[in-house]
Amino acid sequence: MSMLTPPGMGGKYRIKGDKYPRMRPRRRRGRLVLAATASVVALGVLGWGTLQLVDVFTGGGKKASAAGPKADCSTRVSASASAAAAAKVPKPAQITVNVYNATPRSGLAKDTADELKKRGFKIGDVGNAAKEFDKKVKGTGILLGPASSLNTSLPVLGTQLTGAERRTDAARKGADVDLIIGTGFTSLAKQVDADKALAALGGPVPTPTSAKKGC
Repeated sequence: MSMLTPPGMGGKYRIKGDKYPRMRPRRRRGRLVLAATASVVALGVLGWGTLQLVDVFTGGGKKASAAGPKADCSTRVSASASAAAAAKVPKPAQITVNVYNATPRSGLAKDTADELKKRGFKIGDVGNAAKEFDKKVKGTGILLGPASSLNTSLPVLGTQLTGAERRTDAARKGADVDLIIGTGFTSLAKQVDADKALAALGGPVPTPTSAKKGC
């Protein structure tokens, strides 16, 4: 037996050259596992992509909203808080105003009362202001009324005298309001401006919020 003959071959094979003959094929288990893993991954990716395409064309099981002229294109209108309050704002004919002069100038109370009457207000007492206000009102005037008049009668009367201060007296009874003329008074607001302010106070225009796209 040649020394180059591997043990166990019994001299059946003779080695020529410097390499042993390959007795069995290489194991391909690693390749098979790798191929199987790649196949599973490929099938998973393919299935996921197919599912995404189905969702795109079917809407993912959700009902599609109508589009075009038959869609609901109505514009929602939100009523402001002032709109609700406007329903409670009284008309000038429902307001009784007492006019008092807190200035040294004579005749202002009567002239102002006459003008307010022309504009639809009811007139109560007309005269000089009480001592607590006489010659102590620096601005155009003070609008004074009961607590209930803060968001009702006083805003309406305020449209007639720009810059007048508004006050309420919780202890005051009745619904009458006072207009106390101050030293800064020159005249009531112009009729056209007062009418615009009164119209805006009595009927604010609702503001549309948003319309659906495609309308």
